[in-house]
Amino acid sequence: MDTLDSRSDPRYSDGDHNPWLMERPEDMDQRSQEGFEGWRLVDVLLSGGAPWGFTLKGGREHREPLLITKVEEGSKAAEVSLQVGDEMVNINQVPLSGYRQEAICLVKGSYKTLNLVVKR
Repeated sequence: MDTLDSRSDPRYSDGDHNPWLMERPEDMDQRSQEGFEGWRLVDVLLSGGAPWGFTLKGGREHREPLLITKVEEGSKAAEVSLQVGDEMVNINQVPLSGYRQEAICLVKGSYKTLNLVVKR
């Protein structure tokens, strides 16, 4: 079994070296190709099962980005530093088309873990 030492891994994006919150190298490459616009893509891994502790709003059906609008204090989402204003990009390795119902189905279909990529 491989061990993960966040202190030696430059991909980690938070100051506390949270092993569940990291910036992916391929996302850094993509950002540099698109031009820096003040955002980054962040991987967030929640574990332990629902309730996850966050609320989504928007989606293509409303012509709005799919955003986290609430993070419950003390929740699994709060523990991994999910933030209000994070935009959902990917759920469990599935790129989102942007529809809220699609995202809800993917989140509800997650049993023990929920892997998110958010635009922050």
